[in-house]
Amino acid sequence: MENKNEKKEGLLYLEDGSVYKGHGFGFPGTRVGELVFNTSMTGYQKILTDPSYKGQVITMTYPLVGNYGISDIDNESGSVHAFGLVVKDLCQEPSNSRSIKNLDKWLQEQETPGVWGVDTRKITKKIRTEGTVKCVISNEGISMEEARTLCGETQLRGDWMKTVSTPERTTLGSGGKYKVAVLDFGVKTNILKSLLSRGCQLELFPYGASAKEIMASDPDGIFLTNGPGDPEEAREAIEETAILLRDADVPIFGICMGHQILALAAGGKTYKLKYGHRGGNHGVYDKETKRSYITSQNHGYAVKMESIMLKGMEVTHLNLNDGTVEGMEHRDLPIFSVQFHPEASPGPNDSAYLFDKFVNLMKGGEEHA
Repeated sequence: MENKNEKKEGLLYLEDGSVYKGHGFGFPGTRVGELVFNTSMTGYQKILTDPSYKGQVITMTYPLVGNYGISDIDNESGSVHAFGLVVKDLCQEPSNSRSIKNLDKWLQEQETPGVWGVDTRKITKKIRTEGTVKCVISNEGISMEEARTLCGETQLRGDWMKTVSTPERTTLGSGGKYKVAVLDFGVKTNILKSLLSRGCQLELFPYGASAKEIMASDPDGIFLTNGPGDPEEAREAIEETAILLRDADVPIFGICMGHQILALAAGGKTYKLKYGHRGGNHGVYDKETKRSYITSQNHGYAVKMESIMLKGMEVTHLNLNDGTVEGMEHRDLPIFSVQFHPEASPGPNDSAYLFDKFVNLMKGGEEHA
């Protein structure tokens, strides 16, 4: 069966005027987003459905993508959130007993454009050298002038978490031993599964939920999720989290965006990394266990170390590549957070012990090490 997109031109236009031409696949369309790269060798379905990628065009550094197709059990949310996908080689005939369709057909259904047949190594090296950039991805034959105009006129948003959060309060896992209030900035499915599997009953709260409403649910613990965008844009969430830090007498755990929101609520600062950390092979050192772990990461911002150490926090985890803050813990209160993803999906589950630590704090037991 002929692929209608196979002979279509694929275009990637960067705001500095760089152009990469290849072939189009997926949904015929044009999007403007932030161009980033991910170093994971597998897991493209989980990556594309991670809400933290809202507004971004993903370049996969692993050259062959699509070889195991798309399954009906590997989504991290209900839809693709990335604005586009860039790959070196595209596999149209996957080999996997769980595959129900190929990547091309799935992206057509998800209305997400893709470009293949470009030098992803060159693109990645450019991002590493010059930093993340705004780009236009198109596979519907727009002109270079149209791409240039569109790139120049489109402003990138920084508050995507407001659009990917649960639209209404939702309960999961009724009958669980520990009641956890989850403040949703764009949560991944496997985070929820990791908590449910440890006997938690989850109450998901949409972005904008008040601290008063969260505390009124009488939780045993509060969890702040991952999410997309600039953490400093989440002003409402920062203000309400500051109230929770002050008034909620229960353990609080944050992951990724939740980690950054906690830092800002405590009076710390965040900053934008040059090209971020995205992939499943990032080394992190845990100062408490005195062990190193390989972690899954997806973030473009980081917490300023000196800003939180003056606010009652201690740095607990460090990135082994660049020394950035990967975790923190309050000196006196049961409050902690990590920048990486202990639930993985995709990536290693070396750091899943952090969910056990949260549960143990809720039941008042010894922390898992």
